[in-house]
Amino acid sequence: MREPATASPLLALTGITKRFLGVTALNGVSFELRRGEVHALCGENGAGKSTLMKILSGQLQPDAGEIVYKGAPVRFASTPQAQAAGVAMIHQELNLVPHLSVAENIFLAREPRRGPFIDRRRLHAESRRCLDRLGVDIAPQAIVRTLSVAQRQMVEIAKALSIDAEVLIMDEPTSSLTESETELLFKVIAELRRAGVALVYISHRLDEMARIVDRVTVLRDGRHVSTGDFAASSVDEVVERMVGRALEDKFPPPTRVPSSEVLLSVRGLARRGVFEDVGFELRRGEILGFAGLMGAGRTEVARAVFGADLPDTGTVRLGGEALQIRSPRDAIRHGIAYLSEDRKGHGLALNMTVAHNVSLANMAGVANALGFIRFEREASVAQRYIDSLAIRTPSTRQAVRLLSGGNQQKVVIAKWLFRDSRVLFFDEPTRGIDVGAKYAIYKLLDELAAQGIGVVLISSELPEILGMTDRVAVFHAGRLRTVLDTRHTDQEEVMQHASGLAATETP
Repeated sequence: MREPATASPLLALTGITKRFLGVTALNGVSFELRRGEVHALCGENGAGKSTLMKILSGQLQPDAGEIVYKGAPVRFASTPQAQAAGVAMIHQELNLVPHLSVAENIFLAREPRRGPFIDRRRLHAESRRCLDRLGVDIAPQAIVRTLSVAQRQMVEIAKALSIDAEVLIMDEPTSSLTESETELLFKVIAELRRAGVALVYISHRLDEMARIVDRVTVLRDGRHVSTGDFAASSVDEVVERMVGRALEDKFPPPTRVPSSEVLLSVRGLARRGVFEDVGFELRRGEILGFAGLMGAGRTEVARAVFGADLPDTGTVRLGGEALQIRSPRDAIRHGIAYLSEDRKGHGLALNMTVAHNVSLANMAGVANALGFIRFEREASVAQRYIDSLAIRTPSTRQAVRLLSGGNQQKVVIAKWLFRDSRVLFFDEPTRGIDVGAKYAIYKLLDELAAQGIGVVLISSELPEILGMTDRVAVFHAGRLRTVLDTRHTDQEEVMQHASGLAATETP
């Protein structure tokens, strides 16, 4: 049983307004936080959650409104100023420096020193203390670029814990974590709560909130909708406030009709030390799920088919034709696309426009005979996909980094559709995306399959796998254990195979 949070607010934001280029991101929003409280901030992508928290953490300045912290008005001019006051934020985008070590990232710009020199022994010892607090086995000396997405997420959390913050903002902290890592995080949250730390918790995984959240505030279209005790609301009620309507179904009714024609065939695929003897078939118009625990080899197999990581052995056939894929360029030329789980790092050029991103994989499609880009043609192509995929953007010239997560994902999809892809690998396509945008992505996946495209859905969320696929390939420890008919299986059977507890079946 959680102890009640202190009733008087530690922090109060009142009438916060923020505009970007004439677009109102926040309109008179109020929010308060108590000591020892876990306060959830919910809303669809673009509702204003991250903008509000960036104002609180000193990254942005409000155009109007007041912030009162510990009883006094404050205005944080920068992130270091907010951190010095005890306000820290764990970013969804993982703001880490890839070529530096874990310890150097945790104490970046705050390194312990001995005279003019960095005290490496103390740096590593204090980093180890933060990592041990999370219960993770990551060496402080490890270079960040060698870590998995989940491990980087834990480093980001350790970085925030190192500040000994009184206010800790967690933006999608479990989006890349396994169940066991999430359990560890919840234990840390409980410890921080007992110590009187006030936590803002932003997540699209509403079901997990019941275990840790005291109150919930909902934003919609930059406005405050409601604040109340989380226990007094059902998840469905929170979702209804977020989207402004009741969501009857989490998954759209399928319109696709998979054929018996094999579109993609993979046999004997192996990469030493990563996966071995993987074989599967993808049918035209089908959504095939890849399920398994973290490290099972799902992403690695997809990257091997795409040519991003070359396998040691194996054959790939597309439409009956044997392919020689030595690089992503070869895969793209044959109509195979891979949408990375790290869409910002590997799927988008964030500082480029929507139009430029859509044409990235098919520059020839918008160039003239001399190879120069025809910008009118590029804008026209981008506008076509903006309309057909319902991408919410002010124009084709908008920088992609300014779009919400769901709309960024749609831009990546548009890029590969413009390339006339026949096979699409989607790796965690709804990670960090709100419930309303998830439904839109699900509907789009079904529509793509209905057009005859072969879709592979890689997901760590079993309800998503079971709700969206026709068949599911289950991986464990680098091996494909079985392929199940989604209509005749359930989460328990999938987990039995994913955990290696069920006997291996020939796919």
